[in-house]
Amino acid sequence: MQYLGEMISLGVACLWTVSALSAEVATRRLGIFVMNVWRMALAFVLSVGLMLMFTGTMGLGYASAETWLWLLASGVVGYFFGDWCLFNSYLTIGSRYGQLLMTLAPMFTALSAWVLIGQTLSWSALLAMSVTMAGIAISLLQPLQKEGCPDEQPGRFSPPFGGAGGGKGILFGIGAALGQGLGLVLSKIGLDHYVASMPADLLPAVENFLPFSANSVRCIAGFVCFTSWYLIRRKSYRADHHTFTDSFQNRRGLTALLFTVLSGPFLGVGFSLMAVQHTAAGIASTLMATTPILILWPSYYLFGQRITWRNVLGAVISVAGVSLFFLL
Repeated sequence: MQYLGEMISLGVACLWTVSALSAEVATRRLGIFVMNVWRMALAFVLSVGLMLMFTGTMGLGYASAETWLWLLASGVVGYFFGDWCLFNSYLTIGSRYGQLLMTLAPMFTALSAWVLIGQTLSWSALLAMSVTMAGIAISLLQPLQKEGCPDEQPGRFSPPFGGAGGGKGILFGIGAALGQGLGLVLSKIGLDHYVASMPADLLPAVENFLPFSANSVRCIAGFVCFTSWYLIRRKSYRADHHTFTDSFQNRRGLTALLFTVLSGPFLGVGFSLMAVQHTAAGIASTLMATTPILILWPSYYLFGQRITWRNVLGAVISVAGVSLFFLL
């Protein structure tokens, strides 16, 4: 089917919009590590269940050692490091600005591909990088306007979220983009090994479901990492009432968690890997990067975050920069 990969990519952008909004609620109510342990466990069960339901096999028995190595590495980088940074950015600057910084992910994808696969950056790539950074800067920075302040300097700019937390939130957002970009390249390498290791007579029946099986391996890595870190830091989480026992009593948090799992590590990530199978990785990444635009109106209605012309212009420019990065 023509443009199947492109349509899947746009669907992924919509799923990630839902995931970002619900994850912000779930993170605030359940805590980062409790939420992520549940998230990885549920995503693994759903991914394996989908594979068994439609193919009658988990498929993992056919995965080569190289497949496991690359996919586990992808899970550590993408799910543990990347999502830890992402959800911390949600707590400090909100899901809307966190997702805006995620427009850097396609550039990190290209840089990772350059290191791991040997692709080189051209002048057009550097131009697109500059455009994307400019768009992010426009959306993140706004003029200082403090009523009744004699020292107001209209020419100065500051982040709309302000304070030390805002700076940390930006670093978390950049780290999340790095984790997703590098994790996607590692996933693609692992998925290529996975396809190559499948028996030729079985491959046609399971090929379209292999991204979900591959994602279950990534979930294993994420689950082990988040659980280990939670056990190390469990005393501090008890003090903050972010424990597994408390999570059972938080209905709104569990509801948000369910939406996060379905739209994020289960369907969102699974279909993102499928999109890369049906179209160029650059085109897929570009279309998935439209989430910052899609999230503007929902974040306004759900969280009351004001939308300014600078937010809209910056989001459009940043996504346009990502597009130039792959289309020039």
